[in-house]
Amino acid sequence: MLHLNAFLMGVGHHEAAWRLPDSDPFAQTDVEHFKRLARIAERGKLDSLFLADSPVLWNSIGRRPGGTLEPTVLLAALAGATNHIGLIATASTTYNEPFNLARRFASLDHVSGGRAGWNIVTTAGEKAARNFNLDDLPAHRDRYERAAEFIEVSLKLWDSWDDAAPLGDKDGGRWGDDDLLYPPEHSGRHFRVAGPLNVPRSPQGYPLLVQAGSSEDGKDLAARYAEAVFTAQQTLAEAQAFYRDLKRRATQVGRDPAIIKILPGIVPAIGATEAEARALEEELDRLIKPEYARQQLATTLRVAPEDLDLDKELPADLPSEDEIEGAKSRYTLIVTLARRERLTVRQLIGRLGGGRGHRTFAGTPEQVADAIEEWYRGGAADGFNIMPPVLPSGLETFVDHVVPILQRRGLFRTEYTGTTLREHYGLPRPANQFTRQLAAANR
Repeated sequence: MLHLNAFLMGVGHHEAAWRLPDSDPFAQTDVEHFKRLARIAERGKLDSLFLADSPVLWNSIGRRPGGTLEPTVLLAALAGATNHIGLIATASTTYNEPFNLARRFASLDHVSGGRAGWNIVTTAGEKAARNFNLDDLPAHRDRYERAAEFIEVSLKLWDSWDDAAPLGDKDGGRWGDDDLLYPPEHSGRHFRVAGPLNVPRSPQGYPLLVQAGSSEDGKDLAARYAEAVFTAQQTLAEAQAFYRDLKRRATQVGRDPAIIKILPGIVPAIGATEAEARALEEELDRLIKPEYARQQLATTLRVAPEDLDLDKELPADLPSEDEIEGAKSRYTLIVTLARRERLTVRQLIGRLGGGRGHRTFAGTPEQVADAIEEWYRGGAADGFNIMPPVLPSGLETFVDHVVPILQRRGLFRTEYTGTTLREHYGLPRPANQFTRQLAAANR
């Protein structure tokens, strides 16, 4: 079965969605808006909700609504508004500490009854570094080495309580068994953490682990730890190559590649007719203010805004990928897209305004379902990260008109069959690593 995830972002992923007559330009901090979106997604039996995040103001507040709620806090509210759908939050391994973050996700897993997921990012950009006592962005390789150790420490903390540690023995006056706590006493290059965690082992054992980097280091990290991978791919051939590469890397590190679910992003502008869908896409693109978008593109490409002529192609002398320390995979995707299709800067801004490098698609519900099925059956995806250009209308249209087509084709569930996010993804609850070690030692 396909896995479908609803990527929620304010009033839509298109940067000009807030300018449409029916959009609420302040919805990005309105919890009721997100509760409505969560209920729509759950009505469609989608696997999960996903919230992106960064510890920095993303862009000029002149360009689009600025500021976002902290995702684990928002997802705790959405847990109370839903019953089944998974709840995935982005959190950085560069600008957090393992104990605090492990506690936060264990708490969300308890609050939601086992529906939490963690999208692991290393965070690109110098501005974020300056919010955390740093003068510059740590090197790309250093961020990924820290991320790997961060995950290892988090896994130890989530396993620092045996499932049997809480007893609740009222007659004996013994609430829990201290012998079933396993303090990790971790000491490594980046972290020293004693433990144990001050939250019992959660319903899922630990949250679903998601990863979203597509650089070489990002793919290596995903192959070692990820259970779902969010990625941006523009063509079927590129998506197939990424899919094969990541599954191969997982096999090389001794993992079952079927465990990792690869979910490219798709930004579907949907209309009753193809002309209606194209009209929506064109209306949104007309509302983009190129002066803001050019500044953002220049920052991503590490060039001066005046070097980007709106009506010409990208300059020939852009930095090489080796010179880029942050967001390597997104940089490569943007430059490759522009060069391959010979887009002017203005045309490139329009393409990126809809999905920031993710695949944009305009068509009828049948055509959107066809596109999803083609990639799924073609070995390019295990499912999709659905990124509606306009919210809530784009999500409602997808749920009410695309999902039924996928269900009729036998590609997507008609009812939830499990209660946890891991069950939605067909994954077992992980065994406690310390319990396994003790069992092995006692054989």
